[in-house]
Amino acid sequence: MKMTAIAMTLFCIFVLSAASIVSAAEKAPLPKGYQKWAKSGEKVVTDKNSLFYGIHYIYVDAKTMKAYQAGGPYPEGSRFVVEYFNIRDEGGKPVKGKKNMIVLMKKDNKRQETGGWLYAGFNGDGTPSAVDPVKNCYECHLKEAKDRGFVISRYAQFR
Repeated sequence: MKMTAIAMTLFCIFVLSAASIVSAAEKAPLPKGYQKWAKSGEKVVTDKNSLFYGIHYIYVDAKTMKAYQAGGPYPEGSRFVVEYFNIRDEGGKPVKGKKNMIVLMKKDNKRQETGGWLYAGFNGDGTPSAVDPVKNCYECHLKEAKDRGFVISRYAQFR
């Protein structure tokens, strides 16, 4: 199963902000049970110069899936979660290593400064990480997917 766009750019938050920035994750917990949602195929980015270096998966909740398949618009409360893993070399082949980050994108029309979406980052263990939702997320989503409801990835095939 393949994604048609780089799944990592779904959230554009790979670069963490300074510790003084209030974490958006403090306002939105990581959804319980997200790993039971529809899951994309594995996306591997081996370019070490890329902000999106690693192996990742997108999870989409049932409420969001119909809109995702149609390319939007997204109803209030729509949610995407992306898990990011380090890459290990196993016999010259990139394989999934330790989980290093999890990100949440949730439709929240009150958040006009980020296009009506809440962006939240978490460490690999699920604890909140400090991210600047405007600089680390929204600016990339604005540039890459303004015409698609700020959702960079596109539905391809989920299992």
